[in-house]
Amino acid sequence: MPNRLANLLQDKQLALFDAEPAVAPPPDTLNRPGTLRETRLGEHRVQYELKRARRRSIGFIVGADGLRVSAPRWLPQAAIDSALVHKSDWILRKLVEQRERAQRLQASRIEWRDGATMPYLGEPLRLVLRPEQSGVTLDEEGGALLVGGLPQAAAEEQIRDTVQAWLQRRAKAFFEPRCQHYAAELGVTMKQLRLSSAQTRWGSASADGSIRLHWRLIHYAPSIIDYVVAHELAHLREMNHSPRFWDLVRSVMPDFEEARGRLKDESIGTG
Repeated sequence: MPNRLANLLQDKQLALFDAEPAVAPPPDTLNRPGTLRETRLGEHRVQYELKRARRRSIGFIVGADGLRVSAPRWLPQAAIDSALVHKSDWILRKLVEQRERAQRLQASRIEWRDGATMPYLGEPLRLVLRPEQSGVTLDEEGGALLVGGLPQAAAEEQIRDTVQAWLQRRAKAFFEPRCQHYAAELGVTMKQLRLSSAQTRWGSASADGSIRLHWRLIHYAPSIIDYVVAHELAHLREMNHSPRFWDLVRSVMPDFEEARGRLKDESIGTG
């Protein structure tokens, strides 16, 4: 095992896997249709869900709820164990990445209360409840969002719903001119822009010229938003992720790799 991975494991082995004893599975895994099993990968005991299916090969998925293995019904357990050992470096690395991502999400989770902060266009924005005021006002000089009409002891759900409604309005207003700019740069026509609340995608593009962008992008720095915008608009010319597609993105955003990496690393917890 490479030294870097070994160092990571030494620091990060307390969540999805551990040395001794094995970590208990997340509660939701107990209700899934697979069989819970355990294996030893080097010094680590790893629990995983095994699902038998009509397939020809073994599949491995490492997600927020741990390791899932799909295997042909006819394949003996010994062969599955061997495959797990063969993929051990990849499995352990992915488990580390999942734990780090969960930690980042928890650390950045928004607290919906008076005086808390949230990211807005990549900068911290303080939430200030103003019961005597009406509407929501952005104080750019003071770095604060003045939320009117809510008492100091307002419920988190009230604050969240009020602020998120404002964020969605701001998102549409901010995304629209960025889309027009990059559409002109790429020589494409955007017929419609819609906001999305998809669980797993920051954006999507349709052949009819429609673009969807996740409204939560408004939390991120403009360069990251521009990357997602350029990415989706480039799909109006190349509906794939071929080298030609990435050349298109690079033609309007030469340093897109940096923004793409930051989008992956700076996941925002939403409360």
